[in-house]
Amino acid sequence: MPKICLGFAIAISILPLAAETAVDAASLKLFKPLPQTIPGPAGKISEEQVSLGRMLFYDVRFSKSQKISCNSCRDLATYGVDHQATSTGYPGQKGGRNAPTVSNAAGHFSQFWDGRAKDVEEQAKGPVLNPIEMAMGTNKDVLAVLKSIPEYVAAFKKAFPGDADPMTYDNFGRAIGAFERKLVTPGRWDKFLNGDKTALNDAEKAGLNTFVATGCVNCHNGADLGAERFQKMGAAKAWPDASDNGRAQVTHSDSDRLMFKVPSLRNIEKTGPYFHNGKTATLQTAIQDMAEFQLGKSLTPVQTASIETFLKTLIGEIPAELVKKPALPPSTASTPKASEAK
Repeated sequence: MPKICLGFAIAISILPLAAETAVDAASLKLFKPLPQTIPGPAGKISEEQVSLGRMLFYDVRFSKSQKISCNSCRDLATYGVDHQATSTGYPGQKGGRNAPTVSNAAGHFSQFWDGRAKDVEEQAKGPVLNPIEMAMGTNKDVLAVLKSIPEYVAAFKKAFPGDADPMTYDNFGRAIGAFERKLVTPGRWDKFLNGDKTALNDAEKAGLNTFVATGCVNCHNGADLGAERFQKMGAAKAWPDASDNGRAQVTHSDSDRLMFKVPSLRNIEKTGPYFHNGKTATLQTAIQDMAEFQLGKSLTPVQTASIETFLKTLIGEIPAELVKKPALPPSTASTPKASEAK
């Protein structure tokens, strides 16, 4: 009996090992790992700015209902989204487009689906004043609330010590932007790009190969696997929902009709529902639709599953300590409510 076992062991030991799935080195050059922090438009950001921005991001006092904060629609605990097709604003109104994730968004070439804001500092100022989102009315209403809270007055002075008037609406956006520039979520994919070839298994590497061969990489590349250009919805085949004119609403140019910012694929498995209208519930369907309408290709179930396997490697680590809700400055007897600030 021992001889039989020994012979079996020897036979097994000389069987050829399965070949490891190879990834083309040239393909990998199309991607980049995430930076640790995304630099601000004026260079380095300070910890005082980040701390202030974190408080502003979570504070509901900058909404007319006193119930909505930036975090309401960009929930940092769930990869920066609220998982609604379109978010709920004031007073219970629904937005016209899906709220994209705020995680890693500071690295995008523009903000919003139509690119109407150049960076997160500019983007942060929009929803606060939007009548169907936070509905604060004017920037003066926001500043009235801020100036009535001594801790905020002191925090703005620390965050912007060189400014003659630190408490401005532009600095409100700068502070939130500084905080968002820290919301970077590196993961196994970044380890793989940095040289750890064991960070992805063979099935995931095969999925990457399918992703590249299908043509997804034409738009989804770089550090964010997207978010570097605009693209027409329905580039190869007419998109079934043409009700949203996309970037044309900003530029008023017919050539920009149905043009939208290519979304980042970072954490994509965690940030559904998908596309600008939020009507696509599953990642599998999103993959199939992009192949059909953008590339003119029909994927098999095996190909779809393979790409999905790769995309799941793009899930990163939420910076847990950074995204915890901070202690917010208390209101004072003189703190106006949004309705009183008008």
